[in-house]
Amino acid sequence: MHILVDLDRTLAIYPPPSGQQIGPSVPKMLARVKQWLEEGTEVRIFTARVSSVGATTLEDALRRQDDIKQARVAIEAWCLEHLGCVLPITCCKDYSTIAIIDDIAVQIIPGTGERVDGAD
Repeated sequence: MHILVDLDRTLAIYPPPSGQQIGPSVPKMLARVKQWLEEGTEVRIFTARVSSVGATTLEDALRRQDDIKQARVAIEAWCLEHLGCVLPITCCKDYSTIAIIDDIAVQIIPGTGERVDGAD
């Protein structure tokens, strides 16, 4: 069981200073992640930076793989600097996901299609 925490705009300020860099941490979110880790909860970085979706040609796919490798290196370095350890990095949720912490997610009441916040 694990928690997915979005990187950009949730755990780190976005946009970053440039390119593949990761922005400064969001202190309140960083403190939450550190607490979860201290409690023994598995936390994973959740980011589209490591997604290959959208590549339409072999050339695009190869270029995207290079971008993904660079992103992983940058994210791992950011984790070491801010958390003292490297967290798993993914762009996918799975059946072991117990929560997704994200700046754009909208929670729905299961089986109803109704938003938890009551908005339409």
